[in-house]
Amino acid sequence: PKEVNLLRHCPPGVLDAVGAWRADPNAFEAYQAIQKISSRSYFSRPFWASFAPTRDGRTLFIGLYEARLAGPLTPGTTYALTGETVSHETAERYECKLRPELSEFTGRLVIDWGPGTRSWGQKGTTDKPIVELLRAFEEPAFPGYLEIVESLSAIPTLPGRWVDFLRQGKGIYLLTCPRTKEQYVGKADGADGFWGRWLNYATTGDGGNVRLKSRERSDYQVSILEIAGSAATADDILRMEMRWKAKLQTREMGLNGN
Repeated sequence: PKEVNLLRHCPPGVLDAVGAWRADPNAFEAYQAIQKISSRSYFSRPFWASFAPTRDGRTLFIGLYEARLAGPLTPGTTYALTGETVSHETAERYECKLRPELSEFTGRLVIDWGPGTRSWGQKGTTDKPIVELLRAFEEPAFPGYLEIVESLSAIPTLPGRWVDFLRQGKGIYLLTCPRTKEQYVGKADGADGFWGRWLNYATTGDGGNVRLKSRERSDYQVSILEIAGSAATADDILRMEMRWKAKLQTREMGLNGN
């Protein structure tokens, strides 16, 4: 334990850290490998036990790593998960190798990190009570279409079961800009339903919409206003969209241009 760091990773702007790890473990490990130069003495311990918070706030074990200082960062380096540029003057890179020890507990071991969640790095000699040991990794249950409220940046990391439901669902959704408080009403009537439409926004930043294209990129909040029935036609969904635009006045006071 004296040779171990305990790390509870909460990447800035990433609402579902475990989801991000599940979606792209290589990117998560690349994020973990960049640490502040001022913390070099702490990270000199050769082993890192890594954890991440779940959507419901539990702390899940995601692996034991052997780590060593690799060297300085190249100017312009960005965090793989967030895209944020890292200062090569204040941070450096470590080489992290996933160890086989404790691998049977990866994605299954839930601990009580304690009240100091802002203290994301602690010594391995700090006791952490085990809350539970899952039979297998458990994705959170789908909350229902009308309960979905997410940021676009979280869309690529949504649980697989949620993605299955969102691909099947069609209807009307709402984008809200956290910066300007403006709204945009849109329709999802394509082959991949809500999921395909939102992933397009998350990838391009504007989804091809004229008013959104002309604006500074924003991490919109997305939610569902109405679900279309299985027998609904494209014209039915279009009428639903027009009705919500009129109700919310998103042409006059929002981001809809038509």
